Amino acid sequence: MAEEKKNKFTRAGFDELQEELSNRKTTIKAEIAARIEEARAQGDLSENSEYDDAREAQAKNEARIHEIEELLKNAEVSDDDEVLKTVVSFGSTVTLRDLQTKEEETYTIVGQNEENYFENRISEESPVGAAIMGKKKGNTVEVVTPLGNLKYKIVKIGK
Repeated sequence: MAEEKKNKFTRAGFDELQEELSNRKTTIKAEIAARIEEARAQGDLSENSEYDDAREAQAKNEARIHEIEELLKNAEVSDDDEVLKTVVSFGSTVTLRDLQTKEEETYTIVGQNEENYFENRISEESPVGAAIMGKKKGNTVEVVTPLGNLKYKIVKIGK
């Protein structure tokens, strides 16, 4: 039997997901149930768009609850004390300097389920994440992207 793939999370990402699950099971579920009851009270359900919208919201919420439970069931949490400051590793916060533009960006290396480019959280499996994993401060890395090759210098590694 094949071993199930572990879902890697930082401690913060794991806690955030648990909080979302709790909120969806209590607050959001109760809000949707109230919407359904209110729509039912209006009478004929066959042409009641508010009822249909509430039932759709209920289905989406239940699907997300199931998705989160599956992610947490196979979760592997990396605590902050496992993050190295000398080498880029899972959970590291890394400042990179683009060698062409000289601009600097700081990223946190996370698992695929936590990735959010707008919050500068990149997956260890992304092109940039994979290129810098295991590297040290001062190293230069080349990242192959669909837009061409980019070169970065690792300026700082932290937790």
